[in-house]
Amino acid sequence: MDLVERAQAGEAEAFGRLYDQYSDTVYRYIYYRVGGRATAEDLTSETFLRALRRIGTFTWQGRDFGAWLVTIARNLVADHFKSSRFRLEVTTGEMLDANEVERSPEESVLESLSNAALLDAVRRLNPQQMECVTLRFLQGLSVAETARAMGKNEGAIKTLQYRAVRTLARLLPQDAR
Repeated sequence: MDLVERAQAGEAEAFGRLYDQYSDTVYRYIYYRVGGRATAEDLTSETFLRALRRIGTFTWQGRDFGAWLVTIARNLVADHFKSSRFRLEVTTGEMLDANEVERSPEESVLESLSNAALLDAVRRLNPQQMECVTLRFLQGLSVAETARAMGKNEGAIKTLQYRAVRTLARLLPQDAR
C-alpha cells in the first residue's frame, strides 16, 4: 500500500516498483487470453499506461493492487476482441530470442502436446470457469483476490474452481493428466 500511495503522490520510482512487481502477472493473464506474444506485450503496456493515468482513482478497499491491474487488463482484452482491428489481424510467426536455450526435439514435442491439450481443455470450459482457472492457476491469485477481480464472493469462486477442475479432468486425455 505504501508503494501505491507514493505512486499516487507522483513518485515515478514507486510506480516503477509496482510495475516490476505486477508486470509478469498482468502479462501472463493477457497472454493466456489472447495467445500471442506481441499482442500480449502491447496490451500489458497499455494496462500500465492506463493504471498510471488513473493511479489517483485507486482506493484501498481491502483489494490488492494487482487485482485492480487485472481488472484493467480484462477490460482491455475484451475491447481487443470486440475491435474490428482484431478481426483483420494476420499473425506472423514468433521470432526466437537469441539467448533462448534450444531444447531437444522430443522435449519440445512432448511439452507442446501437453500444453496444447491443457489449453484446449481450458478453452472448452464455460467463460466464468475459464477466467477462474486463469486467475487462480496461471496468475497465482488467491481465492480472495480472484473473487474481487471477478466480482464474486469467495464461496462462489471455490465452487467455480472445483467444477472447472472436475471438468478439466474429464476433458483431458488420460496421458496428459
